[in-house]
Amino acid sequence: MCGITGILAFNEEGTKHLSNISAATYALLKRGPDGEGIYFNKNCALGHRRLSIIDTSNAAAQPFSDPSKRYTIVFNGEIFNYRSLKKVLEQKGYTFRSQSDTEVLLTLYIEYKEKCLERLDGEFAFAIYDKETETMFLARDRFGIKPLYYFQDEDKFVFASELKSLLEFGILRQIDKVALQTYFHLNYIPAPYSIFEHVLKLDAGSFMILDNKGNTTKCTYYSIPEIATSKQENNYETAKKELHQLLEESVKNRLVADVPLGTFLSGGIDSSIITALAAKHTQKLNTFSIGYKDEPLFDETSFAQLVAKKHNTEHTVFSLSNNDLYENLHTVLEYIDEPFADSSALAVNILSMHTKKHVTVALSGDGADELFAGYNKHAAELKARHSGFTTKLVKASHPVLKQLPKSRNTKAGNKIRQLEKFAEGMKLSPAERYWQWAKWSGFKAGELFRSIVQGDQQLFEQRKKELLKHINADYNSVLHTDMLLVLENDMLVKIDRMSMNQSLEVRVPFLDQKVVDFAFSLPAHFKIDGEQRKKILKETFAKELPLELMGRGKKGFEVPLLKWFRTDLRSMITNELLDDQFIIEQNIFNLSTIQQLKKQLMSSNPNDAVEKVWALIVFQFWWKKYCN
Repeated sequence: MCGITGILAFNEEGTKHLSNISAATYALLKRGPDGEGIYFNKNCALGHRRLSIIDTSNAAAQPFSDPSKRYTIVFNGEIFNYRSLKKVLEQKGYTFRSQSDTEVLLTLYIEYKEKCLERLDGEFAFAIYDKETETMFLARDRFGIKPLYYFQDEDKFVFASELKSLLEFGILRQIDKVALQTYFHLNYIPAPYSIFEHVLKLDAGSFMILDNKGNTTKCTYYSIPEIATSKQENNYETAKKELHQLLEESVKNRLVADVPLGTFLSGGIDSSIITALAAKHTQKLNTFSIGYKDEPLFDETSFAQLVAKKHNTEHTVFSLSNNDLYENLHTVLEYIDEPFADSSALAVNILSMHTKKHVTVALSGDGADELFAGYNKHAAELKARHSGFTTKLVKASHPVLKQLPKSRNTKAGNKIRQLEKFAEGMKLSPAERYWQWAKWSGFKAGELFRSIVQGDQQLFEQRKKELLKHINADYNSVLHTDMLLVLENDMLVKIDRMSMNQSLEVRVPFLDQKVVDFAFSLPAHFKIDGEQRKKILKETFAKELPLELMGRGKKGFEVPLLKWFRTDLRSMITNELLDDQFIIEQNIFNLSTIQQLKKQLMSSNPNDAVEKVWALIVFQFWWKKYCN
């Protein structure tokens, strides 16, 4: 993996910003500590930070130009089928001077132009400049594994792997109030929007072409199948065999590297399956997991060790205390350049930090929950769509549940919280229920902000409608929406940013196109029923996993935020980030709401105040760094 950035100027004013390419490239240092390269032309500059994975020699250094010097590429990611593509190109008469997938990708583009994207198996974001036509081509992988931000005005177009790099070009820092409102509902900002107006994210599965006058063409080259074709409706066993074959091939393809490689092994089903398959094709696979000394409820290392023993891996456990997590809190807040309040990023950052000491590439199990219905909300949605006596009873108990104390930090409090959330959702349409259950911070509309312009509220509803447009009577539509919303904008962002913070590449075998397309050809009841989630996944790989894993429910990880808010972080909340005077001067939030929130946080019934305060802390820390 690497970091890329660049600028295409449309006029003389725009060319004044070409010199910013050095600072923009340096801002991506952690994404690529192994080398730096910069390309200049009269109206274009490209920057690249290198994390050497395939062909670590200087022959593969970027920016990379073809022999004619007409085309130059900057590329972040990996093309897993580059060897077979290279053979096809060699048969057409092309010769190669490196062993890199970068050169194969550039040559493939020269031969097929945008049609090259259909041939790629990989995770990527890249830009190619054509010196002869003074145009630029940019593309992003099918599922948004690798990021790409961009900004355009009348003078220039700039792009980068991360927002912090984009800011080095002196772009406007005007907060998108609708995106901010969305952030305080979801804990993240969904593509194509960003925290800043006029800064966008290139959509997953799409490409864009720019000419030297600023004319832009955007196209989608891949979309996740919306409706299950149900080809396997009457042949569950055949579907299991095909799933096994496709996923094993995906894992095998993602073991290509010229540097040490391993897997994240949490002890859950998904990472255990990836580990089992990788171990079959690796002599002595490195596996890594983290345990939690102070939070035994969330510690799954004993299950991870069972998997490691079964497949004879070189297993390493990093045992963490709450203090270890706390010590990394500021590191994470510093690296995040767009508000992102998934607190489990702290754990991923530490796992990546320790893993990087042993390997440069790690495989993860991300994507399985969204493809095969692995979350608690998936079981809840099934019950909501097929409500029985118990479901109706919970719905009727909603007034009582509202009065009971709730907290994520205790088993009883969390169960009450989940039941109330379920009862609330039962009253809503499928689309509104999905939105309700996607909520993390829990602020009501108009409650948090000092003022909301009516036009902004209408735009918020429009964006929300767009995000939920796929929800329909087919249960697979829920999973489809998860892929586009939760996976792309939360899970993959978390993995990308936290691994890149430690200069570690993470690959996600579940997000091979063939695996995804196959998963969406299956009827929902192959994936989830009244007894279990991820049914076909578990049953397909049952023989390759320890028996103890099969009957377990999914365990998330809750960072002990409430303890920190009442101790170590109390001063930062009270006297700094949520200080009354600061809130007044900042002129964004409703002071009385913030005051009530701080009071609730210290009470015996904090309920969702913890999540709300964390979302606020992340934003406030970001705002002080980038907008103050």
